[in-house]
Amino acid sequence: MQDNDDWYGPDSATFGDRLAASREASGMTQATLAKRLGVKLKTLQNWEEDLSEPRANRLQMMAGVLNVSMVWLITGEGEGLSDPESDSISPDVNAVLLEIRQLRAKFKSQVDQLGRLEKRLRLLLKDDSI
Repeated sequence: MQDNDDWYGPDSATFGDRLAASREASGMTQATLAKRLGVKLKTLQNWEEDLSEPRANRLQMMAGVLNVSMVWLITGEGEGLSDPESDSISPDVNAVLLEIRQLRAKFKSQVDQLGRLEKRLRLLLKDDSI
């Protein structure tokens, strides 16, 4: 099992995870942050759910409002939130959270692989139809 050393790293968390965590650490609701950034609530929700990503100007504004670096929001490296204190949750809960993180990383890898296979198939089908 993985340890907590890389809680917000690229293999453990997504941009949306880091955005939601930093928003919650700042004590803001989604609606509040959306208003401060000048975007619709649905737009912010899509960012947190990794359905879309903000443009650079919004990302810069977001980093400033949340007091984290843009690099940390994107990659999990640099100035951002520290890892959650594992002492504040029971070992059983921590074990479940770590297992969820591992599954998420595996799913992401498999989704990426599926996307590459789908692209190859489309290219093959396109070549066959010519």
